Amino acid sequence: MAGSTGRYGAEDPEHYERPRRRTRPRTKERPSYDDAVPAVVVTVDRGRYTCRLADDPQVVVTAMKSRPLGRKGVVVGDRVRLVGDSSGAEGTLARIVLVDERVTVLRRTADDDDPVERVIVANADQLVVVVALADPPPRQGLVDRALVAAYDAGMDPLLCLTKADLADPEPVLAGYRPLDVPYVVTQRGEDVTPLLQRLQGRTSVMLGHSGVGKSTLVNALVPDAHRSTGGVNVVTGRGRHTSTSALMLTLPRGDGWIVDTPGIRSFGLAHVDPAQLIEAFEDLHELTWSCPRGCTHGEGEPECGLDDATGTQAERVASFRRLLASREAAQEW
Repeated sequence: MAGSTGRYGAEDPEHYERPRRRTRPRTKERPSYDDAVPAVVVTVDRGRYTCRLADDPQVVVTAMKSRPLGRKGVVVGDRVRLVGDSSGAEGTLARIVLVDERVTVLRRTADDDDPVERVIVANADQLVVVVALADPPPRQGLVDRALVAAYDAGMDPLLCLTKADLADPEPVLAGYRPLDVPYVVTQRGEDVTPLLQRLQGRTSVMLGHSGVGKSTLVNALVPDAHRSTGGVNVVTGRGRHTSTSALMLTLPRGDGWIVDTPGIRSFGLAHVDPAQLIEAFEDLHELTWSCPRGCTHGEGEPECGLDDATGTQAERVASFRRLLASREAAQEW
């Protein structure tokens, strides 16, 4: 074709871009991508996106983002459309031309005053907060914040308490029982079937501090995952980072997905509107209908409807307000 660089074929959106000055337009018709192949992004590394085909998850395709997508971010869990070579053969490269609308978005900010949101995973429906009962000790701050992020994203939370052979899980569970947060307790060398049953048929994100046993759990759930595991620094009491990027894996028999994320030490919630957090708790939300305009439902708010709660509901209010307070506490755990 005259004037073509030969870099793009007819299936590439770059082929149809607005022509530069002093050139004639190639065509006014843009591709519909009716034949684009649906896939799921399972990991991202330096501008390369590893995808699994939606119709055949065993096929792994390497892709790059098409230029017309501009700065639109593509993250693990995104459902995308591919053109080009989607065979998955060695040395082939497809292009991501469309990103489907996201159902859920799990995000965080680096700090509480950081306006830049960082999307962790798209289209997950369950957040598994992994907490070690000892070595390293549990840190309630991060757990509370992770729960806030889950409720904000419309995801179901699940507490996974590890290393129960080293400490009693009851003190941790007591803090979340009023919120009806489901949980699973595991210990080293034990069968992970109870956890697997909670993950089947879902897309779950594993999140927690370094050293709490996330990668160990992932290796037990998906034997061929081969995720690196590490110990805990005896001086700082913190785990060593072993996973460096988020990775989405299919569960055995293809019945669900799990996403192993790098260990984190802070979880900023600048993107969360505290006034909307109450909507995740239907019974408590009803109590706030009489609240004055602008009420944040926090401790000490004048004429807050949550103050009328009694009995077990009052315990739920106290736990909710603890979550709300964690949104305002700028610190590292």
